[in-house]
Amino acid sequence: MTKQVQQIDRVIIRFAGDSGDGMQLTGDRFTQETASFGNDLSTLPNFPAEIRAPAGTLPGVSSFQLHFADHDIMTPGDAPNVLVAMNPAALKANMEDVPRGATIIVNTDEFTKRSLAKVGYDGDPLSDGSLSEYKVSQVPLTSMTVKALEEFDISKKDAQRAKNMFALGLLSWMYNRPTEGTLGFLKSKFAGKPEILAANVAAFEAGWNFGETTEDFAVSYEIKPAKLPGGTYRNITGNLAISYGLIAGSQLSGLPLFLGSYPITPASDILHELSRHKHMGVRTFQAEDEIAGVGAALGAAFGGSLGATTTSGPGMVLKAESLGLAVMTELPLLVIDVQRAGPSTGMPTKTEQADLLMAMFGRNGESPVPVVAPQSPSDCFDVAIEATRIATKYRTPVIVLSDGYLANGSEPWLIPDVADLPDLSVDFAAASDGESEFRPYERDPETLARPWAVPGTAGLEHRIGGIEKSDGTGNISYSPSNHDLMVRSRQAKVDGIARDIPALEVDDPTGDAEVLVLGWGGTYGSIGAGVRRVRRAGGKVAQAHLRHLNPFPENLGEVLRSYDRVIVPEINLGQMGMLLRSRYLVDVIGYTKVRGMPFKAEELAGVIQEVIDRV
Repeated sequence: MTKQVQQIDRVIIRFAGDSGDGMQLTGDRFTQETASFGNDLSTLPNFPAEIRAPAGTLPGVSSFQLHFADHDIMTPGDAPNVLVAMNPAALKANMEDVPRGATIIVNTDEFTKRSLAKVGYDGDPLSDGSLSEYKVSQVPLTSMTVKALEEFDISKKDAQRAKNMFALGLLSWMYNRPTEGTLGFLKSKFAGKPEILAANVAAFEAGWNFGETTEDFAVSYEIKPAKLPGGTYRNITGNLAISYGLIAGSQLSGLPLFLGSYPITPASDILHELSRHKHMGVRTFQAEDEIAGVGAALGAAFGGSLGATTTSGPGMVLKAESLGLAVMTELPLLVIDVQRAGPSTGMPTKTEQADLLMAMFGRNGESPVPVVAPQSPSDCFDVAIEATRIATKYRTPVIVLSDGYLANGSEPWLIPDVADLPDLSVDFAAASDGESEFRPYERDPETLARPWAVPGTAGLEHRIGGIEKSDGTGNISYSPSNHDLMVRSRQAKVDGIARDIPALEVDDPTGDAEVLVLGWGGTYGSIGAGVRRVRRAGGKVAQAHLRHLNPFPENLGEVLRSYDRVIVPEINLGQMGMLLRSRYLVDVIGYTKVRGMPFKAEELAGVIQEVIDRV
């Protein structure tokens, strides 16, 4: 039968089911095909902290949201136009976000009395009229998958596991997605299990064919490729972008990369990825704990490597003393903090921005550290290179504040021309001629960086350790005046970085906005989408986003004082707002939430409009 193909400009799809239903894999495969098709996209994986929560329960629901369009977009979307619910728990856990009129595709095989009761349904929502305001398609995904795989020599359980491929095939038909990449992925994943491979391919094709032949879906949809700047693109997550950025920093600086890390959600993927690149001089060490990880990385930095460590909030606490040692020894060290919801162990799979004050001040004594933050998954690549530049040029540890949303989310990345990347070449201290004593804390007059002396170099022997250094010689010193000098010198070095970073850019199209929205980190997309909505409605609003958090750009104070009102949205209780008030005496307006999820563009647009109306 010939079916209608309807052109639309964008759609938001959310796959939801048990953590064992393969929703992350399904969403990822749909995303990869969408990226290869050329749409702009943004994703939001959302999964439980438990490795395997009880099946069919609300805590065990895993989801993957994808927003793709034929134009530039900034967020994974506020609410799904299409919800694929593999069981009652997935339906109930996500209905709060689904707008009236949206399409809901449910796997009816899982809507048994027992499954409904397990999540608190008194009746069956598929028949009691509670979903009457939605376009509900009831599809027995599990039984249709099992039926399609009858000819294969696999167990019924294995056949049921392929239902996510059936769903992927159906949605791929509905939105005219390419199939070659998914088929290639399956052939690679199950190369050693030919029967499982054939079954998954058959399930995927059965889902596609069901969409093509059933009367339940009379329309498929087409979203044309987006018009993006010319170049070569690939889909990339924040963690992958940081991994590639660290490798690029290593190559650009001529330093071997050493990563010392302890696995922790949501940073572990960086360790996993870098372990694959030994051929590029990358060495990874999976330490027994967080303290050992940062200690090994600092030791590698002392030895002349690009030392790096990855972690999340709880791990940052454990790394604090070694970070202080890195400040005292003035060695380059990269610390990647992929923030998650806390405190303590908190919510390991949820995002947050609550480590800012810890990054700024969470060490004993006066221990200033430069802090930078990426604004999007692809920007993680550039920020990793910038962190490398600062660390090696100024001989200082640098903290990169990513977060769970950026780490796991993805977007198209314009692969840069290598010729456009900065030269980060490092000059080590030269071997002594024996006539003059090596002074390890003799500072460069411009950067205040001390020499980087590789151990074992003749004539460059010097002391290292956690006791205060003597200016110039690096010997142990208990002198009050020397301590004051060294503390102020280390602070002055970090402060001086402000002269070496770009001025804060403000997006103010009309030039006469009275309200500025200032953000940092992963709120960039949500703020940008909210600002767009306000501008389309006729509101005048400016937007700026901070990459360098310590030191701040030199013109930040001037920017803040140029607007009548400054709104600072944060996924914490107002940490950046507090810093801005204390530093610049500007009464910024904080808008904060700590729900473990990104802001929605609609809510930020409402907040911005309220402030505009009050000016």
